[in-house]
Amino acid sequence: MHFMNWIAPAASILEILLLLYVATIDVATRLIRNEFCLALALLGIAAQLTIPMELAQSLISAAILFLLLLVIYTRGWMGGGDVKLLVALAVGLPPTGVMQLLTITALAGGVLALVHLMMRHLPYPRLAPAGASLARRVYAIERWRHLRHAPLPYGVAIACGGIWTIVSKGL
Repeated sequence: MHFMNWIAPAASILEILLLLYVATIDVATRLIRNEFCLALALLGIAAQLTIPMELAQSLISAAILFLLLLVIYTRGWMGGGDVKLLVALAVGLPPTGVMQLLTITALAGGVLALVHLMMRHLPYPRLAPAGASLARRVYAIERWRHLRHAPLPYGVAIACGGIWTIVSKGL
């Protein structure tokens, strides 16, 4: 098989792994680093090197998405890391893929918001003791953050939308 035929599947697998890592880091720190967004954008470009017209369409749709999200960011409705992550993913997707990304991300974000709303009715946990399970520790920290009105880790919803879109376009 020709070398160029392996670029897109390899880039897709790397994008999925990177999105899983970004989601984990977003839960832990509420930060999405520039390096991860740059890597995702470069992987998206690499996946489309064999189809220059599709790459041009992707770059145009990513630029339009950036302008729309910039307005949302300036109004304080979305974090800068979330904007960067969505635009970086859009670089590797055709316009229909961008619409799918946004749709699945919105649905996953709704589920994430519902989970955080349900946390209001859960008991306030004490600090997780040493040796407690990962789920127990994450719950304790997220409940503590929720009580202090910390932002949602929306990178998780974006990662869900990105993974869904990448898998549905085919590895």
